[in-house]
Amino acid sequence: MLAKSLSGHDKGQYYVIVREEKEYVYLADGRNRSVLAPKKKNRKHIQIVKNLPEELRDLIAQPLSDTEVKRVLKLWRKSQDA
Repeated sequence: MLAKSLSGHDKGQYYVIVREEKEYVYLADGRNRSVLAPKKKNRKHIQIVKNLPEELRDLIAQPLSDTEVKRVLKLWRKSQDA
């Protein structure tokens, strides 16, 4: 899933959720936060993106590397500009 940060110094940034716990999610963007060292963030400080294009849903459904995370976020930004 994709998520938008709602608070903190990264407000407005988009991330891929790589792991979930009770009240926390772990986010990666492939650049500053890798899949192996994701950012821990409280669930109430993110907004999940629900209306993803089908091609992005298919990509996110599988385990991702940092390169693939960057590609997903780039495709997401491109779809938002169109």
